[in-house]
Amino acid sequence: MSLRRLLARSSFALLGASLFLSSPVAHAEVAEPSGRADEAFDFMNLLAHHGIHDIDDEAWNAYGQITDIYSLKLGFPNVDTNLNGSNHSLLPEQQFSFTETATAFIGLRLWPGGEAYLVPELIAEQPLSNLYGLGGTIQNFELQKQGKTVPTPYLARAYLRQTFNFGGDRVVQSSDPMQLGRIDRKRRFVLTLGNYSILDFFDKNSTIGDLRKSFFNMGFLTYAAYDFAADARGYTWAATAELFYDDWSFRIARAAAPKDPNQLPIDFQIDKYYGDQIEIEHDHHLFGQDGAVRVLAYRNQENMGKFSDAIAAYESAPALNNAAACMTAKNPPFNYGSSNATAPDLCWVRKTNVKVGAGISIEQRVDNDIGLFFRGMVSDGQTEVYSYTSTDSSISFGGISYGTKWKRPGDTVGLGWSQGWISSEHARYLAMGGVDGFIGDGALKQASEQVLEFFYSFSMGSSSWLSVDYQHIWNPAYNGDRGGVDIFGGRAHVEF
Repeated sequence: MSLRRLLARSSFALLGASLFLSSPVAHAEVAEPSGRADEAFDFMNLLAHHGIHDIDDEAWNAYGQITDIYSLKLGFPNVDTNLNGSNHSLLPEQQFSFTETATAFIGLRLWPGGEAYLVPELIAEQPLSNLYGLGGTIQNFELQKQGKTVPTPYLARAYLRQTFNFGGDRVVQSSDPMQLGRIDRKRRFVLTLGNYSILDFFDKNSTIGDLRKSFFNMGFLTYAAYDFAADARGYTWAATAELFYDDWSFRIARAAAPKDPNQLPIDFQIDKYYGDQIEIEHDHHLFGQDGAVRVLAYRNQENMGKFSDAIAAYESAPALNNAAACMTAKNPPFNYGSSNATAPDLCWVRKTNVKVGAGISIEQRVDNDIGLFFRGMVSDGQTEVYSYTSTDSSISFGGISYGTKWKRPGDTVGLGWSQGWISSEHARYLAMGGVDGFIGDGALKQASEQVLEFFYSFSMGSSSWLSVDYQHIWNPAYNGDRGGVDIFGGRAHVEF
């Protein structure tokens, strides 16, 4: 093992030890929607029963997690790999990838209904092919743009939340990461301001749950076609308002966009460049089992390029407005480093443009241990990917089961399918040799990108899991001339 990797592992181990020693916090024994009790924090429950914290109205809490995910991609035929200087292909040789994350979750009660949350995190990573060549089926959801192989600390979240209760039945909020234990009402208004991920509040799927304990592939994190505003790590500064009224909930948010697509710096001109989203959710009971339906729509206004504009600019002056010329211009515009002098590039046509999309998410329990899910979204497909994946339309569906039926109640098994498409203008741009934030082989035989994933998570006690995973990906980067790709994975996950 190299010294750099040894130091990386030592840093994660030290953080894990410090989190364990500094977190005497409570976890309420509240049934999940399936009726199963959460078994992840027996040590925390013990402390709660001995009065360390009032789980009905916590003053503070602290949690932590460490997750290591490893992937091995087998080789596949070398067709259409980085043609003519385009540089965004998935490389055909066998490759190894990993992520290692460690996170602390700190919550503090400020005043009645007022809470503050702070989430520092470390990540080390090595993606496949520099995170190029997969549109919406990136094999590890933890991967971040611009990540490093040595542990990099950053502040993932820092935000304030205010809850106004105004009636209805009691709702027990269990003590969890980013959730102080307390009693709320089913009719309430919640306002959140600060630095966080839009996915902390939108498209929350309880069947899939935390991907650190379920699927590996990013196609199951949310809608693959949901280009939610975020920096290169997946976070933003935003304001979110939520109204809960019995079995209905309504939420709306405005989030700051990055200054350049898929980069870290955030543009705080939130009146000029932003991502808006709205979601309506209804919880229901069908044949005695819990379920939910969510409808989400988003509208981004960002400094981004249209595929048709990039093609038109290239066709009007190929010698000037090609991809390679982006890097040699007197004042080089932001670009992805393609050296293809025979291809269009989005760098020449970025301006204020609008991107919209809408989707539906359904989840349904079959019994106390089996849940099914479906997501589907359509985006307009006219503009480049700005924060998430290259997908313009997507679906995903599958099921998850707990191991109660085979006397392993802490285990989880899942099978899922995710499929994405790109628009005709997006495909034409790629076929001409263009690249976007993730993909661009230099040529394209348009096809849908698909992944089939199977995982099994073994419980190693009350708060640790080991998982194995298999993924088969068809048509990487929406190119029917490439793939299939086989990826085997393993994961270790510990919670404190």
